[in-house]
Amino acid sequence: MEMIMIPRHFCCPISLDLMKDPVTLSTGITYDRESIDKWIEDGNLTCPVTNQVVPSFDQIPNHSLRKMIQDWGFENRSYGFERIPTPRVPVTPYEVSEICKRVRAATQRGEKKKCQELVRKIKNWGKESERNKRCVEENGAGCVLSACFESFASAAMEKDDQDLTGEILSVLAWMFPLGEEGQTRLGSIKSLNCLVWFLKSGDLSARQNAALVLKNLLALDQRHVNASVEIEGVVESLVKLIKEPICPTATKASLMAIFYMTSSSSLNEKMIPTFVEMGLVSLIIEILVDGDKSICEKALGVLDHICDRKEGRGKAYENALIVAVLITKIVSVSDLASKLSVSILWKLFKNHRERSEDGDDYDDVGGVIVEAIQSGCFSEAAGLIASGLWS
Repeated sequence: MEMIMIPRHFCCPISLDLMKDPVTLSTGITYDRESIDKWIEDGNLTCPVTNQVVPSFDQIPNHSLRKMIQDWGFENRSYGFERIPTPRVPVTPYEVSEICKRVRAATQRGEKKKCQELVRKIKNWGKESERNKRCVEENGAGCVLSACFESFASAAMEKDDQDLTGEILSVLAWMFPLGEEGQTRLGSIKSLNCLVWFLKSGDLSARQNAALVLKNLLALDQRHVNASVEIEGVVESLVKLIKEPICPTATKASLMAIFYMTSSSSLNEKMIPTFVEMGLVSLIIEILVDGDKSICEKALGVLDHICDRKEGRGKAYENALIVAVLITKIVSVSDLASKLSVSILWKLFKNHRERSEDGDDYDDVGGVIVEAIQSGCFSEAAGLIASGLWS
């Protein structure tokens, strides 16, 4: 097929790709909106072409050029080009602030349907572009939506109605941090109970969003971790998302939530035995067999915490795959996975005598050590230490 050259003035000076949403800066140079937004986000204060310091990065849509690009793409569709759709105008901080005021007022009046209508509009803005998401995040929507979620949480559970609170979760899943007030609202007992309710009884999308929101909330403050572990059913719901996975995103979120719940020494004594009793150790080892890099790192982080406790190590000793799997992760995943794998093995070897002292079978522990020696685990660990990866 004959090649066709894209006219130079149709290409973004930054990406060199065909522009989809050309915008012009005060310097007179036109860029694709996505590319210049990325340039600004990276902290640059100059025009990429002229290198002039730009006092304002206000962007003026270049409608005439966009129309020319659209027509050119349509005329050359036989070469694989498609007519570029007319981009939507990005949402403004003023629009976000105004809709937040309306959500707040509707929440105070208890107008569920009105709140749902407004939340859906915010959700649609976020779907349109990453730029819109940032604008929504930066102009107070997280705090307002957290307050709305808390206000309708109890009614949602009583009436088994997930419409409004479910919509809010689908937005909050990509909107963190929330600000101090937003954290307080979403971290309240009412809100946490509703989050766990979604984890237990929501549809697949709602369970995923609830896991993401809970994970993000727990990452912000230990007080949210302390409050969440007291909610009935939270442990069972998180383990179920790992045992019966619905998608990688939900699995990762559940692992991270468990990671935060097992991080504090004040909670270890209670939480680790609970997770061990629910079979989490064997589930994690199953994940490690064929999980991707991100899932493996999170699973190893949880297993490392679990092996801080005698109950966790005892269950790990019983698994015939433990050493082989960990050694594989030392050499094949990432530096973080290597560190965590060595840490877990070290905890198992260092505390191996506790099994015989408790009257348990010592052979399986000895077998673990022999297997590690035969597989070269110690030489791998020594290599990590020598290279500076482990400290």
